Amino acid sequence: MTSSENPTRAAVRLAEPESAAAPSPGVLPLVLREIADVVGGTAVPGLVADVDAVTVAAPAVLDSRQATPGSLFVAFAGEHADGHAFAEQAGRAGAVAVLGSRRTTLPTVVVDDVRAALQALAVHVVARLRGGLMVAGVTGSQGKTSTKDLLAAVLSSAAPTIATAGSFNNELGVPLTMVRAGAATRFLVLEMGARREGDIAALTGLVAPDIAVVLNVAQAHLGAFGSRAAIARTKGELVRGLAAGGTAVLNADDPRVAAMRTLTGGPVLTFGRAQDADVRVHDLSLDRCGRPSFTLRTAGASVPVRLPIVGAHQALNAAAAVAAGLAAGVSLDEAAAALAGASVSEWRMEPRRLSGGAVLLNDSYNANPDSTRAGLDALAAVEGRRRIAVLGEMLELGDASDAEHFAVGKYAASRADTVVTVGAAARTIAEGAGERAVPLDDNDVAVGWLRGHLTAGDVVLIKASRGARLDEVAAALT
Repeated sequence: MTSSENPTRAAVRLAEPESAAAPSPGVLPLVLREIADVVGGTAVPGLVADVDAVTVAAPAVLDSRQATPGSLFVAFAGEHADGHAFAEQAGRAGAVAVLGSRRTTLPTVVVDDVRAALQALAVHVVARLRGGLMVAGVTGSQGKTSTKDLLAAVLSSAAPTIATAGSFNNELGVPLTMVRAGAATRFLVLEMGARREGDIAALTGLVAPDIAVVLNVAQAHLGAFGSRAAIARTKGELVRGLAAGGTAVLNADDPRVAAMRTLTGGPVLTFGRAQDADVRVHDLSLDRCGRPSFTLRTAGASVPVRLPIVGAHQALNAAAAVAAGLAAGVSLDEAAAALAGASVSEWRMEPRRLSGGAVLLNDSYNANPDSTRAGLDALAAVEGRRRIAVLGEMLELGDASDAEHFAVGKYAASRADTVVTVGAAARTIAEGAGERAVPLDDNDVAVGWLRGHLTAGDVVLIKASRGARLDEVAAALT
């Protein structure tokens, strides 16, 4: 079981592993007493092993089921679950010690604040490795995870690379990724998310990146931030947090991002379709499956790129990854070759052929108005008999929620033959879609409708904010 306060539900894996980066040859080994000293805790023995016999030599985990031989199990006492109760299960899976707020059956470093202790441990690990380690941070309103995965593919073509798993990009996910680094690791790619101003500054306080990639400033979490200006300030925290001499990689097509060059005195590389972009996307086209081909041009060279993933929007993500790769010393040709074999995390425009011959585009991890339009564009680009968009609520849009849902529905009607909306909160999408809309009450009804209507040659997109849980619809279809 998970030890976090808000456990991630188990899900059917539909395709590639959660991160495109390969695991490290080994994390930095740490004896338990060293961990206790670093985090200001007390090492207490378990029922069998004494603290002096314990060395943590595998990744730290929050979920006891993910422990491997040598793992450190990080136990949180949350509102709905107490991770300490699963220490024995973690031990059976291979964990050798626990970082928690009370004694367990395993040797345990006991601290008052587990989150602060985990972060202190992460800072210690990276500080030990920093001489041979380059750190890249990635943020933006949308496309963070795909870009992180593409950048991990680019960098791992040159040297051992560790990257954030999935979208675990918060105050727990970043330090957990940091402590996965080992002596052989040369690149550490950290996706950095935010729900309020100051969140990214707190993350760069743990590790100042050598490369800061900012993708865009859009409407994701607009309800929480209040304005795009506040979102821009927050994304700019990544640039402000650069290590001395670090490189900012900025989207030349987004004026709010391009303006962030004033936040650093260090080098700046830009990407985009703009004429003055340092890494420019040119001659973009899509094949019958919606996969983009294009040319990337720099001041002195150009290279053709063909991505194995769906969506025209992935071309800009790839350009960002290549620009960051150039900043890290990877050549343009090497980066393009790496992209040809790249994959992205699950539930991000993930194609899957269903048993009846229809094609599913599972983009159910999260949604905002801009990312939903991008998904609908991808749906329209895929060759098929009928195109069906299955859309759920987009959360955290604040006062603009009704207008944005209606506008997305109207846009969906221009891209899909049928627009299925799921849940009462998505009814405004159906209003915008007009006569093409099929409003359904919940996920179970949606699964039944799709099973009864999908036929060979159909293409179906599933897209909504995470809270709508439309991944369950995708899982039921597969």
